[in-house]
Amino acid sequence: MARPRITDAVGRAALEQALGDEPASRTDTATAVRYLLELLVERAPGNTVEVRVPPFGAVQCIEGPRHTRGTPPNVIEMDAPTWLALASGRIDWTTAMAGGTVHASGQRADLTGLVPLLLPR
Repeated sequence: MARPRITDAVGRAALEQALGDEPASRTDTATAVRYLLELLVERAPGNTVEVRVPPFGAVQCIEGPRHTRGTPPNVIEMDAPTWLALASGRIDWTTAMAGGTVHASGQRADLTGLVPLLLPR
């Protein structure tokens, strides 16, 4: 059974905590990461690229050839702080890639035009 979608109110509250000046709880960080991954899937549904933010979540997104077994050919992986900054608009895709905290492999492993998911405040 699929996990229920994180509501905007809960997701935004967790995101506010995760991006705040004080260190966020693991629960708030996990909720914020998963909420933004859900928004990514809504913006770019599909099964071509797997976006991983260990240990909090992974999703498949972007239309194109479907991956079904083994290691996906198009993978983007990053830590939670990088994902939160990228998805919230605090950094852009080029900066994140140049910083070395994003690992992308495969021809379609690119989030240009899909992030930020939210406008920075």
